[in-house]
Amino acid sequence: MITTSIFPGRYVQGADALHSLGEEAERLGQCPLVLADPYVTKNLKPQIIDPLNHLNPILEKFNGECSQAEIDRLLEIATATGVDVIIGIGGGKTMDTAKAVAHALGRPVMIVPTIASTDAPCSALSVIYTEKGQFERYQLLPNNPDTVLVDTELIAKAPVRFLVAGMGDALATWFEAESCRIRRAANMTGRLGTMTAYALAELCYDTLMDYGRIAVTACEQQVVTPALEHVVEANTLLSGLGFESGGLAACHAIHNGLTTIEHTHRYWHGEKVAIGVLAGLFLTDQDSARIDEVYDFCLDVGLPVTLTDIGLKPVTDEVLNTIATAACAPDETIHNEPHEISPERVVWALKVADAEGHRRKALHHPLDRSAETVAA
Repeated sequence: MITTSIFPGRYVQGADALHSLGEEAERLGQCPLVLADPYVTKNLKPQIIDPLNHLNPILEKFNGECSQAEIDRLLEIATATGVDVIIGIGGGKTMDTAKAVAHALGRPVMIVPTIASTDAPCSALSVIYTEKGQFERYQLLPNNPDTVLVDTELIAKAPVRFLVAGMGDALATWFEAESCRIRRAANMTGRLGTMTAYALAELCYDTLMDYGRIAVTACEQQVVTPALEHVVEANTLLSGLGFESGGLAACHAIHNGLTTIEHTHRYWHGEKVAIGVLAGLFLTDQDSARIDEVYDFCLDVGLPVTLTDIGLKPVTDEVLNTIATAACAPDETIHNEPHEISPERVVWALKVADAEGHRRKALHHPLDRSAETVAA
């Protein structure tokens, strides 16, 4: 039996961590291509360029989708300019694109997330979408990022919805890793996970339960507190290590099924993963205490708990069957579950999770942080 865990080469986190961007970049190369999303290029250009000035960086704006066409476009630029390190600054799709470009070039990559909305920063994985935003494939990379740098002051100033979406993504980590552990299913390396990976996945879940609610409050006030630091680490590092070295199962497969419905495309990855978590509770026969804990958490922090919350209204059997069929595709991670899996059972789980979400929302009266409200 061979077990395997994989990790980024270096992880840096804290308020004002961007001040060390030049120092960290210089460890990797002397001529960086900086791929930045539109928000970064418009609002943060001095903060990212000034620390890199001595390296004469080439700044390129990300076009918005981690598609093969965008990767190919950037490869042409990188090849023509002779860059020796790629720096991806922005959200999950920007980072995944930077990783894919660096891999194709055989160059090191630094990842600088400006939001804590996914566990993409630390992973040796790029999720490739079509140019219209539909999930296409996972691109498994031979190496994790060389450096991940997270400035929590930037995270605190970003809209709260991003942090909450990241908690939705991180919420899946332990459930999926635990399913893989029980089933003895492979993680993202194709081998069994280590006890370290499973323990980190559980720590991710426990951190969300202990600090998630007060981290949201800190982010609403745009301040960095220990709770916010803990949750950013859970969303970024613990979730990244947990999903990649522990494994994926139903939650992300259901997310991928949801992306086949265009109405869900304006909702964040972690918001759709949260629906996968809730459906997974019923698909995998979780006990009532766990179901209560997860629904209460989602409602308190503002994660979606109904299909309406992610743009599906009305919810027809045809739509549910489309989602479930995609989620149960032969190569999907849902087959890592130690339970009987079929499209019909996924439809049942989605219906029950949705009905339970509507019932609990009617009884719950928090400050309204829902994705639906923010999106509107």
